[in-house]
Parts: sequence; C-alpha cells; structure tokens
Amino acid sequence: MLLAIDIGNSTLKFGLFKAEALVCYGRLTTDVCQTSDLYGSLLRRTMVRNKLSPSLIKGAIVASVVPQMTRPIRKMLKEYFGLTPIMVSTRLSLGIRIRYDAPGPGADRIAGAVAAYQKFGGPVIIVGMGTATTFCAVSKAGDYLGGAISPGMHICVEALLAKTRKLPRVNLSLPKKVIGHNTKSGLQSGILYGYAGLVDTMVSRIQKEMGSVGTVVATGGMAPVVAPACKSLDCVLPTLTLEGLMLIYRMNGRL
Repeated sequence: MLLAIDIGNSTLKFGLFKAEALVCYGRLTTDVCQTSDLYGSLLRRTMVRNKLSPSLIKGAIVASVVPQMTRPIRKMLKEYFGLTPIMVSTRLSLGIRIRYDAPGPGADRIAGAVAAYQKFGGPVIIVGMGTATTFCAVSKAGDYLGGAISPGMHICVEALLAKTRKLPRVNLSLPKKVIGHNTKSGLQSGILYGYAGLVDTMVSRIQKEMGSVGTVVATGGMAPVVAPACKSLDCVLPTLTLEGLMLIYRMNGRL
C-alpha cells in the first residue's frame, strides 16, 4: 500500500492506496508544535481502526506547504514505517509541464493539477478551497499555466470578527436566501454567496484568458459547502490532491 500525505496550513490529510483505490482517508490538525511521535501514533491508530496493518505500507509520498512540518513528518515516516518518502516538487515526472516562475507552485497545487488533468484532460481549472482559495489553470496540451491565490473563507471570517465588536461567530452553512433577515443569516449569506461570486468571477476571467471553457473541478475542505451556490463548477472532488499524489508516485517508478 501507498501512504500519501498532504500537509496543508490548517489540516494534514492522508490517504492509503491499494493499487489506485483509496482505502482509507483521514484528516489531522496541522500543528508545528506537535512531535513526530504524536503524528505517528495517530496514523497507526487510524489504520488499526480501519483494520489495516502498518506493515502493509510499502511506499510514501508527501506534499507540504508548511516547511516547519516537513522534517517531523519525514522523521515520523522513517521511525514508524521505515519509509523515506518522495517529496513533491517540479523536479519529478508529473505528466504535465510546469510553466510557472521558480520556485514553482505549491506542492498541493501541483498534485491537484496532475490528478485533474489525468481525469479530465485539458483545459481544466482547479479551485482549491482551503486556508487559501487557489485557482490553477492547465491547458489542453498539459501546460500548468499558473493561476491566482486569494484569502480563504475562514481567514476572511476571522479577520471580520477581529475587527467588529458585535458580530457573532456563525456556522458556515449556505442559507436558503441571499437577503438575510437577521445578523446570523446576513453573515452566512455574505460569506457563502460572496465566495461563490468570487469563484464564478475568477473562473470566468481565467477561461477568457485561456480562450476555452474546459472542466472546472473544486477541492478542499470548504468546496462541498460553497459548491451549491456556484454556477461555474462541474464537480467537487475532496480527495483530488491525494489522488494526484498517488499518480505522481506511480509516474516516478515506485508503484
């Protein structure tokens, strides 16, 4: 089995693949203060709960956008699983060409683009809705052209609450109407429908620059929440990045 790990700014996502099938998936909080031992024990516990033996893992691949977490996770994989992981970078065989200024896009964006292009071909736009909201464009010929980065929904909410005295903290769920009849529904509307508008506008502008429509796929923790309010998304694939990691591992002769 292959262990794929995506170290994001807020969450560490991991998946276990048997051949190309994702057989176990989980999320842990990204915490630079925690030890490699904690992450190792949490991963092993998750495997036991899913009736999977750690000895079955024969390879590992990691995408990290948190430099402080990279070393502890590499240490954990070595000590708990006896593995030296492949680290995602533009130096690997990816199945797409990176047309992006050095040092290149984030490892998570690379993995998502690889998976989306393998699934749908090009042109394809990947919208990642996590700590940041990212947009990645891949051409019909398989060129990663670049994209855009905006603050994620949670960042904007925290900034709003920090600068206002009376606004309450609300659950980020999509209200039935845009016109809110109280502060809670007004906040939900402004945040969720506002972000849907951001996504639709950015996708439209990217498509115009690319000169084609193609497929638009969303991923990330907030994608299932925002997607129903978006007009531009063709599908939501929460595990897209992990699938991309599995594909990159295969392309580099390890599976």
